[in-house]
This record gives sequence, structure tokens and C-alpha cells, in this order.
Amino acid sequence: MENVTPTIFTETKVRGCNYSYVVTSDGVVVIDTGQLPTKAVALREEAESHGPIRYVINTEHHVDHIFGNYFFKGAGTVAHHQGVYDNFMVVGPELDPFAYAAEALPTDDPEGEALFPDREVYYADPNKGQLVFTGNLTLRVGGHTFELIHTPGHTPGQIAVYVPEERAVFTGDTIFNQCQTWLMTSNVDQWLAALETIRQLDVDHLIPGHGPVTTKAALDDQRSMLLEWKTAVAVAVAKGWSREETVERVHFKDRYPVDIGQEYMMDYINEYNAGSLYDKLTA
Repeated sequence: MENVTPTIFTETKVRGCNYSYVVTSDGVVVIDTGQLPTKAVALREEAESHGPIRYVINTEHHVDHIFGNYFFKGAGTVAHHQGVYDNFMVVGPELDPFAYAAEALPTDDPEGEALFPDREVYYADPNKGQLVFTGNLTLRVGGHTFELIHTPGHTPGQIAVYVPEERAVFTGDTIFNQCQTWLMTSNVDQWLAALETIRQLDVDHLIPGHGPVTTKAALDDQRSMLLEWKTAVAVAVAKGWSREETVERVHFKDRYPVDIGQEYMMDYINEYNAGSLYDKLTA
């Protein structure tokens, strides 16, 4: 894992979200748990080598941020926003999160197949939130402060985790750095506002949901990407293009690669982004 500061460790080079932990004088705080079983188990072991885990914080409800919670049972209090709790591993018309987690095993974590639970066993206790909040929440562990800031947009329960003592913020998927942005069912206007909320924080280190660790300069790039997507689809609507024409013609495939392990999903991401924006703008 990458050592961002003397107490912050993060993983940016495996399939799924960037998962991290922060070492304090009174234990460890884990931020997101990934989706690959062997990686989640290794994350827990490494975090616990620095002390007991006090909290496991999830920044959103998408499977690549929460599936690993299953392997953190008994390790700290799970904390997340009400929006995460309400949508935790819920099967929807667009995605079965459990099946999606299993899909990654053959290519990205074959050893994890032995650890992967049956569906019924998993859903009996997936280790979802014990500390559930609305709005913002501040946690204090040892000499560190963890400000859990509600930043909806990418998902309704999206949060950023600001650690002022480390001059660092974990943005979750409010930032996709140097890789394809997944809009899907997002609220772009709320997302743009979330970027401005993060911009007000006094930080040197920005740990995104996907892509390499960066700085606040990434806020401008993400803002541009959101505005370009929305404008391109709005222009398509103004031209009278049908949904099918918009999905076929509007894309940003040449802008960035897809994040690690999901290269085969380039068409899916762009088609879903364009289609969901079209539906919102023509509702």
C-alpha cells in the first residue's frame, strides 16, 4: 500500500475502489474495504498490525466500496451515512451487486473464491452500519479528527472523510482521477456542489475513489468532465437526437482509460452515462 503520510496508507492499484487506513495513537480507522476477498482480508491484517480497528467507514454504497465489510466483522464500528445504509448491497434493475462482486473473482482474485460466501450466508450479516448518520458527523480517535462530510452527487449517501491533522481528504467517488467517470444514476448538479465543498478544505493530499493520489487540482478536472458530459447530452437533446442516437454518438472513450480490471466495461460505462443523462434531461 502507498504511504501517503506517515499515518495514512492507501491502495490504488487493485480492481475496485481505493481503500485506505489511518493509524492513530488509539487505534486504526479503515476507509472503504474494497470488493476482492483476499485483499479485504489482507487489509484487515495490515491495519490490525498497527493497533485495534476503531472504525470502518464507507464513503458510498457501491459494491466496490463495501463488499469487503463482510471480512471485517468484529473489527471496529461500521459507520456510514443513512443513504449508504438504505442502499447497502441492494439488488436493483441495473445491477446485482453480489453477482458483480463474484464476477471479478476469476480474473482479479482467483484465490478469493475459497473465501467468497454463498448469497444467503452473505446477506444474513454483510456487516453494514452500526453507526448511521444523516448530515455530517465528526469522530475523534486518539489525536486525529475524522470529519465525515455529506457530499451527495455520485450517490445519495456519498461522504468525504477529512482528516485535518494530516491535511488530507478521502473523497470517495466524488473524484475519479485520470480514469473514466461513472455517472450512472448520479445527480450531476449535486456532484458539482460536492466538488466545491471539498475545495473549501485545507488539504495537501486528496485520495480519490479511483486513480492515483492527487491534489485539489483534480477538482477542476472532475468538474470539467461532469460539465462536458452534461453539455454534450444537452446538445444532443437540443438537436432532436433520440435516446439511441445519443447513446451511440456521445461518449468520452478517448479521454481516460477505465480503472484497473474493468477495461472491458468502456462501452458499458459510456453508454450508461449518456443514457442516464438523456433520461434526466428529457424527463
